[in-house]
Amino acid sequence: MLELKTVETQHGNVRYIEGGVGSELVFLHGAGGVTPADPFLLALARTHHVYAPLLPGYGDSEEAPELRDMLDFTLHTWDVLDALKCSDPILVGHSMGGMIAAEMAAVQPNDVSRLALISAGGLWDDAHPIGDIFAAMPYEMPALLFNDPVAGEAMLTAGRDVEDPNFLQQFLVANARQLGMAGRILFPIPERGLANRLYRIKARTIVIWGDNDRLIPPFYAQAFKKGIKDAQLVSIPEAGHMVILEKPEAVADAVSRLG
Repeated sequence: MLELKTVETQHGNVRYIEGGVGSELVFLHGAGGVTPADPFLLALARTHHVYAPLLPGYGDSEEAPELRDMLDFTLHTWDVLDALKCSDPILVGHSMGGMIAAEMAAVQPNDVSRLALISAGGLWDDAHPIGDIFAAMPYEMPALLFNDPVAGEAMLTAGRDVEDPNFLQQFLVANARQLGMAGRILFPIPERGLANRLYRIKARTIVIWGDNDRLIPPFYAQAFKKGIKDAQLVSIPEAGHMVILEKPEAVADAVSRLG
């Protein structure tokens, strides 16, 4: 069972999800957040002791407006791991969380021995633009995020009509807080110089990507593989950006190669 808990940090109380048995693993979520019912976390928890901290502004974690740039968020997440007393965990990040995980491994290369980057942000190439989640309307999200838009819509909405005005209003209100936080490091483009720091990563690294990712194209999987010494690439067929929802077991199996 995964439980929602609280830990105190320099930048306020942070909510985190914890559970499972095995070697320690820290999961950093993407812009959509994470819950204790997340199927990917449940898959990981079968073989690992999972910690999944919520970023500031997500759930009922405090917003921490003093965190302004990528370095702030990177060091804050290191503070969270210190508060949790994690000892050399497998560091896993999806999308925006992958960007933060890569920065953590680059900033403190001797403190991360195993790293999994899942459809990670943080790089940019003008010839391969990344989709703009801040400009997308709710009804556009399933096609942007999922290999199967129909199944994706069902996952995102739990059967509600994404074109219904009431749902649209609720969606915009509910997401304003967390996307406001995400915008600090992702808007207008998620490029903060990470490409120039990838060489610093010493961790054994697995790059995991859905082969039909329309948000962050698989081009970037190759870029991470090239930038991180000896990184391995695992492509997941029939999966989009939300590969952790579409193929949670396959992604968890790939992560398990790290121990």
